[in-house]
Amino acid sequence: MKQFLKITFCFLMLLVFTPVLSFPQTSPEGSLNSEVLSKIQGSFKMDNHDKTILNALTNNEIKNLALNREIVVAQNDLFNHRIKTKGITNQKSSGRCWLFAGLNIMRPLVIDRLKLNDFEFSQNYLFFWDKMEKANTFLENVISTQDRDLLDREVVLILSDPFPDGGYWSYVVDLINKYGLIPKAVMPETQNSSNTGMMDNLIARKLRQDATVLREMSKKGAKINELRERKVEMLKEIYHMLVLNLGMPPTEFQWRYENRDTVVSQLKTYTPQTFFEEVVGVNLNDYVSLVNSPNHPYNQLYQIRRTRNLYDSPDVTFINLDVKQLREFALLSVLKDDPVWFACDVGKDQDGEKGIMAPDIYDYQSIYGVDLQLTKSDRLLYRESSANHAMVFVGVDTLNSQPTKWLVENSWGDAKGNKGYWTMYDKWFDEYVYEVIINKKYLPQDILDILKTKPEELPPWDPMSSMLK
Repeated sequence: MKQFLKITFCFLMLLVFTPVLSFPQTSPEGSLNSEVLSKIQGSFKMDNHDKTILNALTNNEIKNLALNREIVVAQNDLFNHRIKTKGITNQKSSGRCWLFAGLNIMRPLVIDRLKLNDFEFSQNYLFFWDKMEKANTFLENVISTQDRDLLDREVVLILSDPFPDGGYWSYVVDLINKYGLIPKAVMPETQNSSNTGMMDNLIARKLRQDATVLREMSKKGAKINELRERKVEMLKEIYHMLVLNLGMPPTEFQWRYENRDTVVSQLKTYTPQTFFEEVVGVNLNDYVSLVNSPNHPYNQLYQIRRTRNLYDSPDVTFINLDVKQLREFALLSVLKDDPVWFACDVGKDQDGEKGIMAPDIYDYQSIYGVDLQLTKSDRLLYRESSANHAMVFVGVDTLNSQPTKWLVENSWGDAKGNKGYWTMYDKWFDEYVYEVIINKKYLPQDILDILKTKPEELPPWDPMSSMLK
């Protein structure tokens, strides 16, 4: 009886105290008032087609319903030019695509030169030093903005992501030039190199704490040299945390290998720098970043402020060109058996199970009956799209000397796509490829001359700054 009275009382209280929803007598212009709602609701009459779509959508994945059967049926994996590659890498739950792709363009060279069955560089080794460099650059950015308000747009951007996994092609170059390379067997993956989320969050928290200390020291009159002395002590703690998560990066190691003829090489001692020089021997400074950003004038050099990972390296710099030129130089490179690092929007119009990248592979417009089209420029400007993933072109299929589709090596393991590879149709290249890295030897002089000009500086919130971050 007492329980019944309690329930009744609660019910009465709800009746008394629950407000009755009603629209105000007067609403400001632009509000969703009763008149506007009446027009919107009155515009929709559910017909048999809508009922069918409603039943389908409420019981199925949208992508499964939108998959364009014509494209899937027409798909084939034939390419009239393939670069010889072996093995598929796997970045797992990390944002290291830019690093995996960068190392993947050099793997075929080592495999061929040493006649190996397979080979991988240690992604974990370069990742370790990338993280140390990013921590240092973050703290230097805090020092350089010590007098600015915490709500300053640039300060907010710096503090929002102190310790990201993402990066650009230039990070690959700067890291290798400074730290060299080592085989994967010397410093293999760990649980936290393959699953970076928790490590990143904890170290980012520590760096933000360090930022509060540096800014407080500045308020109390500390000089730049004093702030930097304290910064070094902070970086010692970051180094400690990274070692515990990723292992100790070697300064010297011994390595030997067995080639495909089962011949075992002599055991040799290397430093990471000598290993890169002797085993790889590529001049990474010969590679040029070509970007297609339709919202900026073409044939110009640009530099994006505060995008470096090494504090002692330049910010990200690129030549902006028409997408036709990106395609032309990528084709020339692949046909010469040089793999091409590229950045794209992997979240659009691609099927991860079948390994297909094709515009309209998902026909969402037919399902909803609405126009979903945006130009490439508008997709960038309105933040609908960004270069969020890096991969490698390792083949191409041509017709009348023009590409119809591209063979893409991904770094998501061999369980995704077509055993780790994707087929990118050339129209997808136009819409969603934003950057290719091309050796200077494939570029005409008029393009190379652009590198000699003074770059126009872009702010760190420009759409192109989001590449792979």
